[in-house]
Amino acid sequence: MSSTSSPELVRSLTVGGRTIRVAVRKGTDDDVPPLLLMNGIGASLEVLQPLVDALHPRRTVVRFDVPGVGGSPRPVVPYVLSTLSPVVAGVLSRLGYDEPVDVLGLSWGGGLAQHFAVQHRRRCRRLVLAATATGSLMVPAHPRVLARMLTPRRHRDPAYARQIAGDIYGGTMRTEPERAAAALHANTRVGPKRGYYYQLASSAGWSSLPFLRLIRQPTLVIAGDDDPIIPVVNARLMARLLPHGQLHVYSGGHIALITEAEELAPVIERFLDA
Repeated sequence: MSSTSSPELVRSLTVGGRTIRVAVRKGTDDDVPPLLLMNGIGASLEVLQPLVDALHPRRTVVRFDVPGVGGSPRPVVPYVLSTLSPVVAGVLSRLGYDEPVDVLGLSWGGGLAQHFAVQHRRRCRRLVLAATATGSLMVPAHPRVLARMLTPRRHRDPAYARQIAGDIYGGTMRTEPERAAAALHANTRVGPKRGYYYQLASSAGWSSLPFLRLIRQPTLVIAGDDDPIIPVVNARLMARLLPHGQLHVYSGGHIALITEAEELAPVIERFLDA
């Protein structure tokens, strides 16, 4: 077991035949439900560090690398969201968190979070869906943006990340693209390329639209008004269809939860503490 930033601990757990690298920042108040973070595609748990640092220390925060990304070994066989969700539930149990937790899913992680909220509804108390949508049945991004999402190059090449940051992430990345490169590369652990493609394929053809009304948890949908990857109209649609959904639109782009974490963390905490 190794430490990233005290009192945060990182370790690997094997659940359901899959080994998952997990980080836990233990909170100071055991009465506050832990917050489980589900990351975007190709991003190791280190990418979420600015958000973890911005959240109040009383709150326990759990994050993990999906198979083949960051420090989690490449999967022997591919997975889909419905088979990864029980693994995540098993990780929580191994960590001793059997009571309901709050769940935040960012981008690709928002799809997994929606699936988790339905498949393991008793394990999920409140749900935050950030810069995400309903999967294959959504208002799509521009084809040029989608094409750049098909490769993990932005996670492996800082110069390329700076070059395309404004076009794919929007928001402040249009004028400060170096911040995107810093967010993606400052402390990132890069896994094998195949891990990225496994993650991409895991949600191919998947949509939450058929079961969106089954998500009964209070849900906060957070979206940027300048998100080229997930146009904001998707968030408006989700918030309307969710039985207990509410919408917060911020001025910014796709990765503002990381690059402007200090501004968005209080919005999330107010919802979780409501």
